[in-house]
Amino acid sequence: MSEPFAQDLSPEDAGTEHPLHRATRLLGDRWTLLILRDIMFDGTRCFRGLRQNSREGIASNILASRLKRMVADGLLTQAERADAHQRRPYALTETAIQLVPAIVELCAWGLEDAPGPGDLRPRLFYGGGQRLWRRFQRELREEHLMGREPDMTIRTRLYEVEGDVLNGFGPIALPEAPRAA
Repeated sequence: MSEPFAQDLSPEDAGTEHPLHRATRLLGDRWTLLILRDIMFDGTRCFRGLRQNSREGIASNILASRLKRMVADGLLTQAERADAHQRRPYALTETAIQLVPAIVELCAWGLEDAPGPGDLRPRLFYGGGQRLWRRFQRELREEHLMGREPDMTIRTRLYEVEGDVLNGFGPIALPEAPRAA
């Protein structure tokens, strides 16, 4: 049985719901935080891109269901009209943008001791600290709430640093792969 949408709560229940219950109701399923991650940190905003670029391989029906729920819960909005490519992109709401520090902290909590190629951006982002996170939130507001694309974004800079690290440069050194005998 699925959890109720935010608008399904009675007005009497809305004021008595414990904050942790509300947070887990909105974010507690397997996919919601991963979809937010892909929209926030990868910049993917359309259904097809979210499905094709999902590291975890989300099924189309699950993605469609979660996106609908996230819009209903006030985490995302969707464009009323299709763009020139027949896409209706999703945008983060202020509520979702406020989750950046929590998502970064969860990523940091999930990091392995030794850095690996799959965790470079989260490791770099966490290492940037709260000042970087707040700046990233400002950029997300500009992009998603105001419809303006910032010039040189933190997302772009993290991709560049990630590339440097993968090529043997940068602030993190990856462990050397064991050599075959």
